[in-house]
Amino acid sequence: MSAQPSPEEAPRARFRPPAVPQVEVRGFWGARVDAVAEKTADILYERCVEAGMLDQIDPDRPIPELRIPFHVHDGFTASTVTTQMFWDSDLGKTIETAAYSLYRRKNPELEKKIDAVIDMYAKLQQPDGYLSSWYQRMQPGLRWTNLRDCHELYCAGHLIEGAVAYFQATGKRKLLDVMSRYADHIASVFGPNPGQRKGYCGHEELELALVKLARVTGNSKYMDLAKYMVDQRGQQPHYFDEEARARGADPKNFHFKSNEYNQSHLPVRDQDKVVGHAVRAMYLYAGMADVATEYGDDDLRKALDRLWDDLHSKRLYVTGGLGPSADNEGFTADYDLPNETAYAETCAAVGLAFWANRMLGMGPNTRYADAMELAIYNGSISGLSLDGSLFFYENPLESRGGHNRWKWHRCPCCPPNIGRMVASIGTYMYGQAEGEVAVHLYCDSTATLDIGSAEVTLTQNTRYPWDGAIGITVDVAKPTLFALHLRIPDWCRKATLSVNGSPVDLNAAKSDGYARIEREWKAGDTVQLDLDLAVEQLYAHPEVRQDVGRVTLKRGPLVYCLEGIDNPLSLNRIRVPAASSFTANFEPGLLEGVVTLAAEAKADVTGDWNGDLYRTAAPKTETVPIKAVPYYAWDNREPGEMLVWLRGG
Repeated sequence: MSAQPSPEEAPRARFRPPAVPQVEVRGFWGARVDAVAEKTADILYERCVEAGMLDQIDPDRPIPELRIPFHVHDGFTASTVTTQMFWDSDLGKTIETAAYSLYRRKNPELEKKIDAVIDMYAKLQQPDGYLSSWYQRMQPGLRWTNLRDCHELYCAGHLIEGAVAYFQATGKRKLLDVMSRYADHIASVFGPNPGQRKGYCGHEELELALVKLARVTGNSKYMDLAKYMVDQRGQQPHYFDEEARARGADPKNFHFKSNEYNQSHLPVRDQDKVVGHAVRAMYLYAGMADVATEYGDDDLRKALDRLWDDLHSKRLYVTGGLGPSADNEGFTADYDLPNETAYAETCAAVGLAFWANRMLGMGPNTRYADAMELAIYNGSISGLSLDGSLFFYENPLESRGGHNRWKWHRCPCCPPNIGRMVASIGTYMYGQAEGEVAVHLYCDSTATLDIGSAEVTLTQNTRYPWDGAIGITVDVAKPTLFALHLRIPDWCRKATLSVNGSPVDLNAAKSDGYARIEREWKAGDTVQLDLDLAVEQLYAHPEVRQDVGRVTLKRGPLVYCLEGIDNPLSLNRIRVPAASSFTANFEPGLLEGVVTLAAEAKADVTGDWNGDLYRTAAPKTETVPIKAVPYYAWDNREPGEMLVWLRGG
């Protein structure tokens, strides 16, 4: 491997996301954040308690019995894998969700409970810095013996992210200090030096967490470790094979049989296919993007773009969901995108948002921001009910009425993942750099951004995503020269832009899909951006066999679906002619206020079949009204049918 500059020598991220306290979120996302702050954050804590997680992490309590049995798939997993191993990660994400929620809305009782959990972890930590409730309490003596299967570093990563968030939101640094000590321990165990292990995450997560830790502490050692784990992945001799032999196991004796499952089949710079477990892949690529940005690593950036192209040209659902298979919670073959059986784990769409957001660290580009918006508005928040109390693990694109939200899960990774993403949504909306700011997502909000020489406050006034009119007011202490980047989504067929009422030539101003306006800005300057939110019928690539002859509806960033409650006939009988004209109507009393799409369509008639199952004559058709709602809001009313891909006319 070629030598790379240290973080002190390397270019820092051109654009960094703001911290949660820098952005006040209102409008569409304000309602979602409020639901998490008012309900979800408490629910996550209480359901972790009900599952018995605190019994495992509290060293003052008796060691508990095994609450979740080992998976019994074969001789290997029957004694190796249980979701109880990664309870630390669920608590880490719950702490992170609580941190952002506490900033949004004071909740002294929840804060007291989270402080108590942090105290438990501080007391549990061993003198050398090691911290794992599973390997200290449930399987002592086995630490660092099976990184491939047992989520040890993954748990560390989520606890680090929770620690950073809790420090940023509350100013309390106890958990940050605890996790810095643990990261120091990990850095002493793993690395390129003599006597160190050459290991890395079996379930990637630590890489991106270490970057967050480096940024908040200023300690470049954590950045170096993140880079090492990215660089080391997939190198020969293969670490997972070596550690298996060291514990007396056959390296081939594991459930998925291929290192593609955890993306360690090749060094990361040689990978060009998105394979394996979908969440692992997204977390790895997010960590790679951070490292590529921080170190100016063009080879890593090229690998990321190859992987990006593969995902977006062959393996991504129209909703931004990904990973069609329940068998490996991940990817199968090119263009294999079944609808009713789609796995499309909530965590995977959240992971895609993470990856896309980190690609924007290298500079504004609609290629990444559009994908981030798609995943955030559709494939991820579909996993959280509107009131913040119920969840989806899988997000299919078709249901006969039997796929409904649940309270909790034996593998509860998705609830706190979508909770922390929604609660921190302001950090995805903007980017800040030396002399530059970027607006990636449009939402009624106010952001105070650091451009190095000054602070810039941007206030967005908009009803987006229901309306494409976006007003932005600039506030600066004194006239300040900086570049403002405004995303013009690729889905937008017509847009206009003006500054202080004077039109801006978008063709001349656009670069990588963003309008770039560099000028000396004064307090009170105004920007008006109008995006046309046309209703479009989308078609899938002909190789996506499940969608041949079908269309789906999209308006702006939102994918739509039909639900049985609005369309009282079998949804697969409906045909949508190409010439159908849709009207968009805002219904304030429906699903907490949504724009619905209405049209006249055709439906196959069943009343004249007289008990026949087959006949030579084609079905007759009748005209029927149809109404579509945003996909993210489905299954928030009475259970029933749902369909994203509709038959074409």
